[in-house]
Amino acid sequence: MTLAEKQAALIEDLTLIENAQERLAALASYTGGVHLPEPERADDQLVPGCVSRVWLHTALGAEGRARLRCAADSPMVAGLVALLCHLYDDTPPAEIAAVETDLWRACGFEKMLSPTRLNGLASMRAQIRDWAARQIPLAPSAH
Repeated sequence: MTLAEKQAALIEDLTLIENAQERLAALASYTGGVHLPEPERADDQLVPGCVSRVWLHTALGAEGRARLRCAADSPMVAGLVALLCHLYDDTPPAEIAAVETDLWRACGFEKMLSPTRLNGLASMRAQIRDWAARQIPLAPSAH
């Protein structure tokens, strides 16, 4: 499944929940698969630009696919960042660098989240994108 298809499926699943507040509460269900345990939360994994403390662990897994895990000290933020990690996890870095998320707008979260939270999510997305871009092998130069 491509990243665009994965995003469309997530949006479809979330928008089945008609009430936007309930939709936001449902994000907690995404934290399990990408949870970063307390002992693994290091200061160098903190995402700058987030009001809450957010940790992001990035690695290349099997077949050169991203392995993302995250945590936050706020339950609501934990659900938001888990959704972002869930979206980009197990995806080739080139797709991560190229495909922007439309989750916040498509699910109506942009209208419910404070500008500070949206800025924090943008910072996390930037950190994921920058990491992914560094993982893409450089194309051989033509001589």
